[in-house]
Order: sequence, then C-alpha cells, then structure tokens
Amino acid sequence: VQLQASGGGLVQAGGSLRLSCAASGSIFNIAIMGWYRQAPGKQREVVASISTSRTPIYADSVKGRFTISRDYTKNTVYLQMNSLKPEDTAVYFCNAKKTAINYWGQGTQVTVSS
Repeated sequence: VQLQASGGGLVQAGGSLRLSCAASGSIFNIAIMGWYRQAPGKQREVVASISTSRTPIYADSVKGRFTISRDYTKNTVYLQMNSLKPEDTAVYFCNAKKTAINYWGQGTQVTVSS
C-alpha cells in the first residue's frame, strides 16, 4: 500500500485546510484509514480515523473542528480542518491499517500562525 498525502500549508488561526491522502497498490481490505500528527518535540498522535463502517473517531482536541471522510471510488481519505489553532501546527501523516500492518504516507506540514 502506498499513500500519497497533500494539502498542507500555512494558514492563519481560524482558517481552514483540507488534507488528502490517496491510496494505491494493494488497497483491498484496508480496514481503517486515518490521520496522525507530530509536533516538534512531541509524540505522534492520532487525529482522526475512519473504518469501513464509516464511523469516524476524533481526538478530543479536534472534535467539532475537523472532519474525516473517505471516498472509496477514489481510494482517498480527506481531513477537513476548520477553525485551525496554532496548536494544530504539526506534520500530518496519513495512515492505513490492513491485516494488522500499518502503512504510512509522507508527512505534510501544517502551520497555523497566530
């Protein structure tokens, strides 16, 4: 499974960004896709994930502001980020879970200025 992420950038606080992650390769039976982030000096943390049941799960810090969605026709997962805060600044990584194996995309930088 290969994951190609895009959509990061620099935005002012209160602004919005949408991240995209396209999966390719052996994409059958990918159970869960999601987004993680890692800020400087901090551990990587889960931001949001969505399973084949289409039930999304969010970190408390982003609930009500971020929305994850998955387009099965395009093999793509999206993360719509609204009301961004400086503390959302991090490198965001796309993740796919398939048969207990984690696959990672390259990170995309999100920087929120105050």
